[in-house]
Amino acid sequence: MEYTRNPRIVLAARPDGRPKTSDFRLEYAAIPSPADGQVLLENLYLSLDPYMRWRMSDAKSYAEPVGIGEVMVGGTVARITHSRHADWHEGDLVLAYAGWQRFALSDGRDLRRLDPSIAPLTTALGVLGMPGFTAYAGLLNIGQPKSGDTVVVAAASGAVGSVVGQIARLHGARAVGIAGGADKCAFVKDELGFDAVIDHRAPDFAEQLARACPNGIDVYFENVAGPVWDAVRPLLNDFARIPVCGLIAHYNDSALQEATADRLPATMHDILAKSLTVRGFIQTEFVDQQQGRFLKEAAQWIADGKLKWREDIVDGLEQAPEAFIGLLEGRNFGKLIVRLNPQ
Repeated sequence: MEYTRNPRIVLAARPDGRPKTSDFRLEYAAIPSPADGQVLLENLYLSLDPYMRWRMSDAKSYAEPVGIGEVMVGGTVARITHSRHADWHEGDLVLAYAGWQRFALSDGRDLRRLDPSIAPLTTALGVLGMPGFTAYAGLLNIGQPKSGDTVVVAAASGAVGSVVGQIARLHGARAVGIAGGADKCAFVKDELGFDAVIDHRAPDFAEQLARACPNGIDVYFENVAGPVWDAVRPLLNDFARIPVCGLIAHYNDSALQEATADRLPATMHDILAKSLTVRGFIQTEFVDQQQGRFLKEAAQWIADGKLKWREDIVDGLEQAPEAFIGLLEGRNFGKLIVRLNPQ
């Protein structure tokens, strides 16, 4: 398709609780022209990730919120269509952070060159991208799994959780996944090779989790919080490590403090009594490990068939808002990606 304008999705309103499609707006702008030292990117794939919900809020957080009327943020796989930069050339395929739009400018500092002969381009948004590195950095730096440990991960069929469990097993630990629904649980157990998986929708979820962890939990990789945390907390061993990556059960809460205050006393008691390490993190803290250690090791694991992934691809930029809302409700199955130019 030949584009004469730049379709983009901007934030139309700040959500109160669950986002609505009316919180987004599809609009069209002129295709920008690169100045000296810039390139024009044509986005091919857009990553949808839970952190974007926080960026829609103006509450104080680790990053600036998206402004009303501004393009929604997000990682993209792009092709350079026009270059006025000495180091980048037309036709180069890159990982960028160009947001929910078809075209964008870059000065090259935020780009990573991609080689489709190593792995499919979309893996740069998933297993070889931010979600995969989040799993790697959080698990190995904070969780520090040892051979024989029991590692439990919530949202185990998702882009981060699926990688956490596989890396845990590569380090000799026992991986127990938590997922929602029979299909996701079967994928985690049969395709990803977790040692056990529990459906958090089961009425006896807490009892099943306890049976799957007879020796307790040494590492819990937190992606969800809420009732899942309630089932995990009593099983934590002394000196357990808890990397806190996400709180998706609470992302749509209107009053986060009120929604979670009832869990605080019991959680604080166990942190003290069991000498727990609870550490929130953002993957950019460990960015010095990304280009060398992570990409080298993960690419080799993929080549050896030891690291697997699943993608959920939606066609068309206009579908991004509804797909994102579904992500927050667990409707996706695997890494959620929007294909911007479906053939």
